[in-house]
Amino acid sequence: MNNATQLKYNADVVLYPLLFVMVLWVVYWIETRFNINLNYFGVYPRSVEGLRGIIFSPFIHGSLKHLFNNSVPLFVLTAALFYFYRDIRWRVLFFGLLFTGLATWVIGRSSLHIGASGVVYMLVAFLFFKGIFSKQFQLTALALVVVFLYGGMFWYVFPVNPEISWEGHLSGFFVGFFFSFLFKTKPIERKKYEWEREGYNPDNDPFLKQFDEDGNFIELPKEPVEPTVSVDAPPQPTIKQMAAQNRPTVKIVYTYKNKEEDETD
Repeated sequence: MNNATQLKYNADVVLYPLLFVMVLWVVYWIETRFNINLNYFGVYPRSVEGLRGIIFSPFIHGSLKHLFNNSVPLFVLTAALFYFYRDIRWRVLFFGLLFTGLATWVIGRSSLHIGASGVVYMLVAFLFFKGIFSKQFQLTALALVVVFLYGGMFWYVFPVNPEISWEGHLSGFFVGFFFSFLFKTKPIERKKYEWEREGYNPDNDPFLKQFDEDGNFIELPKEPVEPTVSVDAPPQPTIKQMAAQNRPTVKIVYTYKNKEEDETD
């Protein structure tokens, strides 16, 4: 049984994250096109009616800037999740959305909380901590890329701006951190070299045959080079032979003139 997973690109790595982001844009287009406001579907903490925002709030945004700021990192991070954590991607995304909204409902201010930024923070925390604790260079490299691109977002888990739902950011961050320990994933399959495979016989290795038992290089005898037989070019026919064969010939006539005659002319 193979307990390792192989990193392999498929169309769904980009397709599903793209569809997720497109839903956000379609919802915003419906709001602007029909002049409606769906903010009341956001999370309203400690209210029974506000529980519906756990599902709907990530798809609602207050402005075009708000939507754009969430769309780019949401697409990039979701694509990274789908590529590197194929076996747990749907669980992380679905339950991350639910628990982030639920935590916001518990700790949030008495206000409507909308936007997908909580999911973005959940993905940032999950990809970072999971990559650091995995001890696999591919996932660790991903974690470093994530912190390089979105490390500045960390400050917004604190109440630095009253217009920003820092409670949603903080909820997503801790949910992602918790998920990095909760969800177990198969290790990435490591590439094996020829000498690491089962049934490897060093006696059949053409490279090792060039060394003796002490590791000294053995100069193999040079293969004999077969002498090349040169074929002489056929002799060119003479003028008489060409004339006898009725082939066209060119006759060149030289006329010599003395230098003294040249001066007198």
